[in-house]
Amino acid sequence: MALPAPSTDPAVLIAQETSDECTFRSFTTETAWNLGTALRTRLLSLPPSQRKPALISIALATATSSDAPMHIIFQSATESGTVPDNEVWVQRKRNTVLRWGLSTWAMRMKMVAGLNTGATADEIEAAFVKKYTLASTNGGAVADEYAIHGGGFPIRVRGVEGIVAVVVVSGLKQEDDHQVVAETIKELVASQG
Repeated sequence: MALPAPSTDPAVLIAQETSDECTFRSFTTETAWNLGTALRTRLLSLPPSQRKPALISIALATATSSDAPMHIIFQSATESGTVPDNEVWVQRKRNTVLRWGLSTWAMRMKMVAGLNTGATADEIEAAFVKKYTLASTNGGAVADEYAIHGGGFPIRVRGVEGIVAVVVVSGLKQEDDHQVVAETIKELVASQG
């Protein structure tokens, strides 16, 4: 089944990802396994027009500094064809979710909303680097440690302040990376009751 396009309204996106529909009752390694395998199954069932090799990664939000290693509790490639660059994208997307507590797609749409209509991808990236004074070794065109491309999504638990984990999909078009995570989280939360 094909993925629908996600919203491009940052307020709608933030409301969705902070809603009860996307907030887990609890989140354990078993929950991460269920989420990761559900994502892999969903990714493998996409129509050929949307399906590409992808990397799925779920990490707890336990690092105390940017130098501390992440506690990755699930990681899997969907099929042959992922490359080491997928891991770089996973790390950059995860960093964005951890810093701002929002999905990477919501952060991108926030940047788009603040720019002139028709801003190019390069202009969006440069505005992100400038607004948050992010390190960029390529002259400000792209942030070194952060990415505002869809696919990074915060894991929230009822009664817990902030996020407890981050799930990232990297490999599809960015809007599809985001949508597959959002839909799968919603389905898994609903199954928890």
